[in-house]
Amino acid sequence: MRFDVITLFPELFDTFLKVGITRRAFESGQVEVHFTNPRDFAEGNYRRVDDRPFGGGPGMVLMAEPLVRALQHIRVQRAEAHPAPVILFSPIGRRLDQSAVQDWSQSQGAILLCGRYEGVDQRFIDAHVDIQISLGDFVVSGGELVAMVFLDSLARLQPGVLTDQESHAQDSFNAGLDGLLDAPHFTRPEVWSDCPVPEVLLAGHHLNIARWRRNQSLQLTLQHRPDLIAQARANGLLDANDEAFLAGQK
Repeated sequence: MRFDVITLFPELFDTFLKVGITRRAFESGQVEVHFTNPRDFAEGNYRRVDDRPFGGGPGMVLMAEPLVRALQHIRVQRAEAHPAPVILFSPIGRRLDQSAVQDWSQSQGAILLCGRYEGVDQRFIDAHVDIQISLGDFVVSGGELVAMVFLDSLARLQPGVLTDQESHAQDSFNAGLDGLLDAPHFTRPEVWSDCPVPEVLLAGHHLNIARWRRNQSLQLTLQHRPDLIAQARANGLLDANDEAFLAGQK
């Protein structure tokens, strides 16, 4: 799959693509990432890409014309029969969740527009943006950080990227946990700062360990994200043992 990133600061991605487990996806070409700087398509000696907003107000707005030229350049490079969707990272977008990440991880890719300053000229958004995505109810200085989170989340789902292929199936929000939060994890030493590892994890009884982890997952989810319990219940993902455990937590 191929992702083209429209950004004024492609250098921000240098370390991201070369460090950590997900670098395997980028180095192998499973997830291709290409960068286009709209400043390269701006006019004038200063290659200006932004200007003051009409109607007044603070900050600057990214101009439509350099973005259109950058997008046209990408379209030619991709040479696709079916044009890839353009994603804008924006506060009004749909909040990114694991279900959406799973879908994108199996897609052919997209064109990611990283906004800056006060935003992007609305006329470009109306004409060319297909999807808007948000990480949550907060604001960052640019879409590059959001793009990295987006790319990392889907890169780790590619075959061979994680050492253990079952690892991501047991992540919070994933289908392997029926969309619930993951259970706590422990490692050596068995006793640290007078706190021992739960005895069930040391006994080697796999069924008991599985039940303990499931109950811990249910307990944490009920405590911190009860909406996920309701969703799992509505989808028929909780069995009689789950319901009995949850009843005891009330």
